[in-house]
This record gives sequence, C-alpha cells and structure tokens, in this order.
Amino acid sequence: MLLLFSIFTGATFNLAKYTVEYFSAISAAAWRFGLASLIMIIILIVKERKKLKLELLKQNGLSYIILGIIGIFGFNALFFFGMKFTSAINGALIMATNPLVTTILSRIILNTSITKHQGVGVGFSLIGVVLVITQGSSQVISQLSFSIGDLLILGGNICWSLYGVLGRRYIKNSSTLSTTTFTMVIGTVFLIIVSTFNPNPIPLDQIPHMAWWAIGFMSIFTTVLGYLFWNQGISEIGTSKTSIFFNLVPVVTMVISFALGDKVTWIQVMGTILVISGVVISSNIQLKRKNEITRLNKGEVI
Repeated sequence: MLLLFSIFTGATFNLAKYTVEYFSAISAAAWRFGLASLIMIIILIVKERKKLKLELLKQNGLSYIILGIIGIFGFNALFFFGMKFTSAINGALIMATNPLVTTILSRIILNTSITKHQGVGVGFSLIGVVLVITQGSSQVISQLSFSIGDLLILGGNICWSLYGVLGRRYIKNSSTLSTTTFTMVIGTVFLIIVSTFNPNPIPLDQIPHMAWWAIGFMSIFTTVLGYLFWNQGISEIGTSKTSIFFNLVPVVTMVISFALGDKVTWIQVMGTILVISGVVISSNIQLKRKNEITRLNKGEVI
C-alpha cells in the first residue's frame, strides 16, 4: 500500500504543476478534494454504515476539524501554491524531508524514540534535499535567498507531518476510513470557501480535458487511495516508519519529469541518489532486524 502511495504521490507533483496552469492553486485543490470527498463518503457508508455512531463524532469532532484544517486544507493550499513557483522535482525532494519532520514531531508529541537506523536514513535524505534547495550554493543559505515555492512546499510538508502525528495522538476509537473521510470533508469545505475568492486564470469551459483528467487522477489515486494507504500504514507500523516511504516519491517524480522532456540538473540527481541511499539504509536494517526476530522466535542462535 505504501509503495503504491509513493508512486501515486510522485506522479502528483507533475500533474499539479500542469493543472495550476489552468486552475488557481486553491481551486485545483478544491476540485481534487471535492470529488475525492464524495467518493470517500460513498465508501464509508457502504463499508461502515452500521459502525457509524454519534458518539464517535462527539468524541473526535474537534480532532477531525483540526486535522481537516491542517492535513487537508493547510497541506494542499501550500502544496498547490508552492507548485506554481517551483519545479516538480524540487517539490518532491522537499517533501522527502517528511521523515525528518515526522520523526522530530513524533518525538515531541508522541514521545517516540528515534532509532539509529532512522537517524542515518533520514540524515542521508536531508542532505540530498538541502543540496537541492540551496542549488549546491552556500550563498543561498548566507543570503537567505530561498525560492518562495520551495518554502511553501516545506510548510505543506510540516502540515502533512502534523496530520499523521496528531491523528495518532488524539483520534480515539475511529477507523482509518472514518478518520480519512471526516477530515477530508472538513478540509474540503474550507478549500471550497477559500476558492470562491481565488478565480481560475481562464474560464472553466476553456480548461483542456487533460487538466480535468489530471484532477481526476489526483482525486481517486492520490487522494482517496493515497490517504487510505497512508493512514493504514500509520496504524499498522507507526508514524516514523510510514514516513520513510515518502523518500521514494522524488524518484518517481524525477523519472516522470525526465520522460516528459524536462531538464534534470546534476544537483537534483545527486539529491535523489542521497534520498535513495537513505531508503536503502533504512530498509536493509529493518529487514535484517525482522529476520533476526523471526529466527529467534524459531529458537535459532544468531
């Protein structure tokens, strides 16, 4: 599930970059989540109609609202605005800092311990992202001349991390499907309200069909399936381990960008190599540890 999430999300950066040429940033997010919310409501009614109780909303109502504003509205508003001013590859690589942000927030909010392999893997990824954001120049840091698009994406990244961490901390007795649906609907309402004050650059009837197909893909695959897969990952293996899969996102984005004929710089390539290295280090150590536990359970001597 998390591997598919990485593929869908990686493609989203290229699709978002394309759609903001025809939609306003907030309008693109509203269309994407408006369609996704309808689908999620139908899925929720079909699968959990008998489980839905008023007590659930009373218990988690405030948490749903906060998560909807932060994880749906906040993340996507910053994401689409950021994609207007930065490249798809840069956006994806900046989002690869998610493991670092999530690990730190998990430590602060959930008091989750930070293991050595997490630190090493995240460290490699962070170096790669810093390399891309600074364009390999120390003057960018000294003069604080960062791209506004990069900073917006970074802000969206923080919102995404908070969505996962706060959800695990404050949501009680709510299924993955219920949490995803309720927070998505709440965030969508805010997106629609704000979008009324941000008109599209061109009339709706002049927007090409491919732009609408891009919205549809992001709604169904990235939003509906993506959020379900992400929340399921958090519930089964924890926030920090789930966030590691975000490191695969820039790899997918770079491959798609290259296939579309976009220029890929050596800085971006180096950043991606470092990100992949972080994933490999984390995955190998996790796999070794899992095998050792299995052998111990079988009574073998390690």
